[in-house]
Amino acid sequence: MGQQPIIAVIGTGGTIAGCALRPGDTLNYQAAVLPVQDLLARLEPPPGFALEAQQLAQIDSKDLSEAHWRALLQAVQQQLERPQVQGVLVTHGTDTLEESAFLLQTVLQPAKPVLLVGAMRPRTALLSDGAQNLADALWLATVPGACGVLVPCAGRVYAGHEVRKLHSHRLDAFGAGDAGALAALEAGRLQRWRPWPGAHRPPSEAEALCAPASPCSPALQPPTLLQRLLADTPSWPRVEWISSHAAQSGAVVRALLLQHAQADGTEAPLRGLLVAGTGNATVHSALAQALRQAEQAGVVVWRCSRIGTCVPSGPDAAQFLLDGAGAAWGGSAGGAASAQQPAPLSADFPVTALAPAQARLALQLHLL
Repeated sequence: MGQQPIIAVIGTGGTIAGCALRPGDTLNYQAAVLPVQDLLARLEPPPGFALEAQQLAQIDSKDLSEAHWRALLQAVQQQLERPQVQGVLVTHGTDTLEESAFLLQTVLQPAKPVLLVGAMRPRTALLSDGAQNLADALWLATVPGACGVLVPCAGRVYAGHEVRKLHSHRLDAFGAGDAGALAALEAGRLQRWRPWPGAHRPPSEAEALCAPASPCSPALQPPTLLQRLLADTPSWPRVEWISSHAAQSGAVVRALLLQHAQADGTEAPLRGLLVAGTGNATVHSALAQALRQAEQAGVVVWRCSRIGTCVPSGPDAAQFLLDGAGAAWGGSAGGAASAQQPAPLSADFPVTALAPAQARLALQLHLL
């Protein structure tokens, strides 16, 4: 008999691994207590599949660092490269799950399912949701043709590059804006409304432009986005996220520029600013003046909407957006258009329809 296909499970902590002193307490608890093996103990593997578990980290996801992301990217990619692995499941805290999901989908664009699973209640709660989300994820990993980063939560399945946390304690805490869920799960039945992330993905504009006209030596190929992220460098490009609001003065931007000018090497230099604007990504005039100073200092400025969705207007930012397939800007996983030069000075700033948490990461990737 051949070897059973494997679902690889990677534990990183979060509420799903949390414990409270009292079973009825769903708000006052310590996250990241139980090992991932304990989370799987009450669950049966899908028929014909074996489970392999590893504890990569044990943290509250609000404290995620670039070092954690590097380790997660590497661990997931290593599992995806194993022929016997059918899918990868990552237990994760919900506070920054949307950032990790976006990063994994954008960088890896996996041809196998990668399931990010969280919970809104700790494992010790009387009605904990983690076990059901895990069971749904294990079942999804076995679905023929499933691919890309997926987030199962409360019976819905969201695409990793679209998912957002919308509520602080409801069990159905996630959504995907106007895009909505990809699918619904009920009693082992899947109702899918849209394609899996990356399914039948056409080459991105950047990949088409960078593809060689004829085969060439691998040594001449530019490093992939994953290779650049895993390179032995102190940190990824530093991008700060600020908001526009009434009575905005621009003082925060000027303070960041002063720190940037006086940098002594103890902190990474400021490379980008993501501005979560009001309404349709609009920016207070006083803030806009400070942002133009930032551009003149070589800092790349992008806009998005603080309400999480907008219709981009102004400078064309289509190359910064994600379609339903994967990265569509110069730093795609298939090859790199250089992004070392700052954006040209303008009366306006490039805008993306991405939510702020994802847009900040997108700008980081663009600047690699």
